[in-house]
Amino acid sequence: MNRSVPDDKTLAIQAAKGRERAFRELLRRFERPVFSLIYRMVRDRELAEDLSQETFIRAFNAIGSYNPAYKFSSWIFKIAHNLTIDHIRRKRVPTISIEGSPDAVTPDEQARTRVVLESTEESPDSHVENLELGGQLESAIGKLRPEYRTATLLRHVEGYSYKEIAEIMGVPLGTVKTYIHRARHELMEILGPVLESG
Repeated sequence: MNRSVPDDKTLAIQAAKGRERAFRELLRRFERPVFSLIYRMVRDRELAEDLSQETFIRAFNAIGSYNPAYKFSSWIFKIAHNLTIDHIRRKRVPTISIEGSPDAVTPDEQARTRVVLESTEESPDSHVENLELGGQLESAIGKLRPEYRTATLLRHVEGYSYKEIAEIMGVPLGTVKTYIHRARHELMEILGPVLESG
């Protein structure tokens, strides 16, 4: 029997009708991506787990307001983004290096969500240098303003388009472009000495 796997939108519509199994499947699909985004924003595993849980509670309570004209991923990321930004503004979360944090995720989890600097046919030495630079890039992203950080992560880690990022962050398309442009400029300033010494 060939049963097709329901897409995210179908599951969200089913969840809005009270089908708990559909929401559990959405939770399974988006638990890691949502946690990954929030963790990169707050740099604290326990806090990221709490905010992820709160994101899904809010999503469950508001599932009836989901508009299937948009990607479900954009909708859930928007909830996660708003919740995290609110927390950062209230608490002034310090930005620390993911590498030096005692609450850092496991090496496997970190590798799966690392900011990758890809190079074809690189030597082992180059590979190590790129890994080290990747860690410094992680740290540099953590020093950006929250809005710049979110836009950069959504664009370069999650692979969202500018239009989708605008939907998630609830800002005009031009603002997203400005955030990413300024973020790149700041990252170059932070990483400049590192790149010059390499």
